[in-house]
Amino acid sequence: QVQLVESGGGLVQPGGSLRLSCAASGSILSIQLMGWYRQAPGKQRELVATITSGGNTNYADSVKGRFTISRDNAKRTVYLQMSGLKPEDTAVYYCNAFLTSTTMTWGTYWGQGTQVTVSS
Repeated sequence: QVQLVESGGGLVQPGGSLRLSCAASGSILSIQLMGWYRQAPGKQRELVATITSGGNTNYADSVKGRFTISRDNAKRTVYLQMSGLKPEDTAVYYCNAFLTSTTMTWGTYWGQGTQVTVSS
């Protein structure tokens, strides 16, 4: 059993900042890739940022220079520091992990999502 639990969402004014966290737990041997996706009402889920176990990062063009993804491998936790938030960043943000379980199976897991609302 693997769980991803997100925290840190909320309501923020345009130009403000938020930090999301996602902790993975359960029968995990190793986590190759962690990331954040988001889904706005009426839109498809889209990639925000990913980070490998070695620290290589990838960002959507829409968030480059404003969002920073990081991870603590020992804590099996990924973070998303968001600054310069815009109303168009409003969405449910989902944590994602591609990992190897203790039963030596690979799989992609999702968190339950956390709402981020950017509004004045």
